[in-house]
Amino acid sequence: MKISILLPHKENFSPSYPGAISIFLHGIINKSKFKNKITVYGSTKYRIKLSKNYLNLNIKKSFLKSYTKSYLDAFIKKELKNRSDLIEVHNRPKYINTLSKFFDNLVLFFHNDPIDMEDSKTIYQRINLLNKTKRIIFNSKWTKKRFLQNLNLTKLQKNKLKVINQSTNKVNISLNNKKNKIIFVGRLNKSKGYDVFGNSILKILDKYSNWFSSVIGDEPRERLLFNHKNLRLLGFKNHKFTLKELSNSSICVVCSRWNEPFGRIALEASSRGCAVIITNKGGLKEAATNPLIINKLNDRTLFNAIDKLISDTNLRKKLQKKSLKNFYLTNDFISKKIDEYREDTIIF
Repeated sequence: MKISILLPHKENFSPSYPGAISIFLHGIINKSKFKNKITVYGSTKYRIKLSKNYLNLNIKKSFLKSYTKSYLDAFIKKELKNRSDLIEVHNRPKYINTLSKFFDNLVLFFHNDPIDMEDSKTIYQRINLLNKTKRIIFNSKWTKKRFLQNLNLTKLQKNKLKVINQSTNKVNISLNNKKNKIIFVGRLNKSKGYDVFGNSILKILDKYSNWFSSVIGDEPRERLLFNHKNLRLLGFKNHKFTLKELSNSSICVVCSRWNEPFGRIALEASSRGCAVIITNKGGLKEAATNPLIINKLNDRTLFNAIDKLISDTNLRKKLQKKSLKNFYLTNDFISKKIDEYREDTIIF
């Protein structure tokens, strides 16, 4: 089975500042039974790519048409020369209308809230996507629920919809190597709850002088500054470094205000045996195994959650063990699910 995967044109399929979609695809492609028949198409300026399966679409700037149109035209030209059995379009519903003029084997993967995305906001637009695709894959039950908002579908239409979560690799983690460290990873903005984390962590570090905190991430558009002798502000770090930091951290805080479509950091923190604190937002509960959930986010509730895990060693270690034991969203497992959907779709 020959498969073409089309990335959003701004997605960096490179170890240098990779997007979440690229990290996910890199993890599952080599596990697929079709790995030798998969080509990932994108347009990244970075020289080093995540996989040999990647083909860069070199786009020339033009005053006559948009970058998106040039990008799609380049892909269509390649695809028409050597057609695939399936074309998997990631996180760009607006690509479907153009591609459907040439191909009838399209599959759309949603990684974000469909209601917030161009060409997927209205009932008419979502029905149109259903009519022009073979399948639509969602990264969580929450994103699927959002797509179904106000839709009255037939059984045949419902059968086109499938949830396949994101995944990560499973590694051996020794909980004995965990440090007295609380980690935050992500954009340092209010949407991610970094303002609440900052206010809470300063009080935690004042109370527990033998605990430390690491923050990985940046945000040029907001300036939320927090300083403490036990707080390490690391800035942006590559994925490999981040996973290593999660492996030796005891607690990971994912305190988003906005509805996370899934929550990759919660997923990776669980796979590395962290006791994970999350908010009850979007698909976060699907990403984390056995998390401590905050239903109402504020400085007090987050402080109390972290304080509880530090003061109650038995609870903290119990959640760490459960995170590892119950973690199942491995690259092997999810790659197998994707291959199964591919085979079913060809028959469908």
